[in-house]
Amino acid sequence: MSRRGRAASSSAAPAITNQPAPALRDFVRRRFPATTALFILFLWVIPTSYGREHKQKKEDFGLGYSTEISAPESEVLEAVRAVVNDGMIEGSREYNKDKYIEKAGSVSSCSLFPAWDGPGTVFFKVREQVLAPTNFKESNDEGTLAVRYIVQSKDASRTILRIDAVFVEDFRRNSHPSNGSVESAEYRNIQDRVDAIQLDKKQNLDAERHRQEELARQSLERQKELEEAAALTAAEGSSDNLEQHVQNLRHQLERIIKAPGGELKSAPFRSATTLKPLPAGSDVVILVVTEYWYGVETEDGQHGWIHHSQLEPLP
Repeated sequence: MSRRGRAASSSAAPAITNQPAPALRDFVRRRFPATTALFILFLWVIPTSYGREHKQKKEDFGLGYSTEISAPESEVLEAVRAVVNDGMIEGSREYNKDKYIEKAGSVSSCSLFPAWDGPGTVFFKVREQVLAPTNFKESNDEGTLAVRYIVQSKDASRTILRIDAVFVEDFRRNSHPSNGSVESAEYRNIQDRVDAIQLDKKQNLDAERHRQEELARQSLERQKELEEAAALTAAEGSSDNLEQHVQNLRHQLERIIKAPGGELKSAPFRSATTLKPLPAGSDVVILVVTEYWYGVETEDGQHGWIHHSQLEPLP
């Protein structure tokens, strides 16, 4: 080939090989700019959002549950005994079949918990042969589910309650702590029972108070009738008869404080405020009569209540 031909060939070759590249780039830019950007955004966003949505929530296992209940120790103990013997463990399920785990029983001791050497009363509720209960860390296989309750008195009106739950596999003996669901559910059950006990006690006190008030009202009406009848009889009789009626009425209405003395109360209850002590041998006049208490007036004109066991008739 001549020099001219070779020059022509060499000058033409770049034109032939480079011609498609700009055209292809222009074609891609014209047809796929938005699609390419969306595809890149999709590849970046999906893994990020997927990771956020599928990241497991961090839970605290094995912390137990401790709280203060506004009730005396006796009421909390009564509620805990009822829950320990109700046959259920709430806050967990067996393979998500039921709302709670049944066939649990009360036991006097449980080796699944460390020995408790602190103050208070300890209870245990146990269910054996449980299949992988929920709300226990990485629980699997079959094992024993146990709940421990510790009741401690803080003062006359407040009580400390602690609840712990654990699941232990039968075969490998692996221990799985609770995430708090069982403890909080059992606490709610106990608190509901404490509320019911307090409500029942309040209703009984109200009923007894109403009964005492009704007895006092009836007694006062009978006393007025006796006084009116005595006054009418005295007016119709002679002075001797009148004096005799007065004496009879005095024996009916007056009493003497027994030794070693009594207490004048503000209401017909032993827990009522003491208005003042009454010395033995002092006289009181009965104004109201109830089954156990008398409404009286003292020698100095003060009114109050005294238990009938602290009085004796005039000689």
